[in-house]
Amino acid sequence: MRSIVTIMAAAKELWPLYLTIILGAVATSATALLTPFVIARATDLVVEIAEGRGGSLTGLMWLAVALLVIALANSALTNVSGYFGDQMAVRLRAILSANYYRKLLRLPQRYYDNELTGTIISRLNRSITSITDFLQTFSNGFFPTVVTLLAVLVITAFYSPWLTLLLIVIYPTFVWLTAKTSRRWQVWEKQKNDHYDISGGRFSEVIGQMRVVKSFVTERGELDSFQGHYRDAVDLTKQQSRFWHTMDMWRRGALDLVFFGIYAIIFFQTATGQYTVGTMVLLIQLTTMARMPVTSMSYWVDMTQRAVAGSQEYFKVMAEVDEPNNPLESAPSAVVQWRDDDPVVRFDGVDFGYGDDGGELVLRDIDLDIRRGERIAFVGESGGGKTTLVNLIMKLYPATSGSVSVYGQSVAEVPTATLRRQVGVVFQDASLFSGTIRENMAYGQEGVTDEDLTVAARRANAMGFIAHLPNGFDTEIGERGIKLSGGQKQRLSVARALLKDAPILILDEATSSLDTKSERAVQAGLEELMEGRTTLIIAHRLSTISTVDRIVTLRDGRIDEIGTPAELATTGGIYAELLALQGSTRKADKARLLRYDITQ
Repeated sequence: MRSIVTIMAAAKELWPLYLTIILGAVATSATALLTPFVIARATDLVVEIAEGRGGSLTGLMWLAVALLVIALANSALTNVSGYFGDQMAVRLRAILSANYYRKLLRLPQRYYDNELTGTIISRLNRSITSITDFLQTFSNGFFPTVVTLLAVLVITAFYSPWLTLLLIVIYPTFVWLTAKTSRRWQVWEKQKNDHYDISGGRFSEVIGQMRVVKSFVTERGELDSFQGHYRDAVDLTKQQSRFWHTMDMWRRGALDLVFFGIYAIIFFQTATGQYTVGTMVLLIQLTTMARMPVTSMSYWVDMTQRAVAGSQEYFKVMAEVDEPNNPLESAPSAVVQWRDDDPVVRFDGVDFGYGDDGGELVLRDIDLDIRRGERIAFVGESGGGKTTLVNLIMKLYPATSGSVSVYGQSVAEVPTATLRRQVGVVFQDASLFSGTIRENMAYGQEGVTDEDLTVAARRANAMGFIAHLPNGFDTEIGERGIKLSGGQKQRLSVARALLKDAPILILDEATSSLDTKSERAVQAGLEELMEGRTTLIIAHRLSTISTVDRIVTLRDGRIDEIGTPAELATTGGIYAELLALQGSTRKADKARLLRYDITQ
């Protein structure tokens, strides 16, 4: 229950609402407790009238009216409490969801490298649903149950200490047996949740990559894999449910024996004249009310376990270490006095590995200065660290050792938001969002006017196709820009970078996957974008490499050569090899080019 308390502490602004629900539930329970007393008195009065021992029909009718008033009060209190319970549940869901989302936005890129998107979403939905459902049910049911139970114990003690003793024995015994049962239940529940998360993660991937699935005709395999996880979950549920309900049958059997003793005592003492018929009815109703919390114990434990299991996963994410100087943590007014230093970017003895402890190094002993306005290309084998190198500039990952600086400031020390505003990026994948062209072009910028959009679109060579769209800048482009061609998406990403107007530009070669016509259109936009900026290019085309100021070649995670295209063309290194291979038609030579992610 520690995690449940932690959740309520995280949503402390809801405590007044939560207390209101508890008080309403207790009042509801109090009205329910009045009913047996009225019925008991009415029963005795009916017996008196039937036996001719007096009694008043008017009094009997007033007792009926009292039952009506109690019932109406109970209904009103139940619905008022339910109303506040609904408000608490949705507000709690909003708070927990926002906290989860805020945490995800603060986590480093490394976290997302190890998690499936669908798994993250599945975990959010399941965890928060189980938590909110439990707390809503808990507030509406637990406290009335406690009040009812205590009242029943006090009242029965007045009539018979033996009845109270039997009732007292039931609860700790039943809770102890249930707790022992629940240990094995939680193991199965964790295994089931793993299957749900894996299948949910794959489901999200498949929906997002449906064209790939259809083109490779893998629908059957994906469905079989998805159903396989749910079959495993069904098998686990069979074991879990069989064990739980077998134990529950034994628990309930023991409970039935105890209540047999209780009813036997009540019947015997009534038959021997110790209780009136009304008192017997009162005690039977009270003991029945006392039995309900016990018989619903399985439900309570089930709800609690689901909430605990869900909250553990929730707080596991919340306990992840944040990205240093994350934009959500930095003060909005944080300003860095960038020095007008040259080089603009400096790598000083940088090592990097992807593991939490550094792991196997991807980059080793990187020393590199990038000067103002320079266009520099990175060339190396696939997986050789080219993208990692530029990711270190944006602080998507921290260097394992050494330092990376921008304008003389260590990227490890400056606020992340301030640093990333100095860097514009055009990815190999255009990475657009659902929504309109306007929203995608102005993403992350404020106060963008139609004139700004038009200028940026024209410079990115995108205005031609935008002008022919039915709603222009307000045209919906679908998830990840699915309604646009590859060239159109890339021109929008170039326009987005133009609007950002950052002095440092990173190009993960935006034309590598385009046809010739689209490439020319995008390249024209890139030339506009690179003008006057310090540009780092992850090279995928020899035509792009040949026009840069310097080339940096990487081999086994180390810098192999640095020089102009003309200089490196004669050294016999990687670039010279690529030049020699570019005109070859041999399959082996083409395969060699692909090792360097290079196309002609």
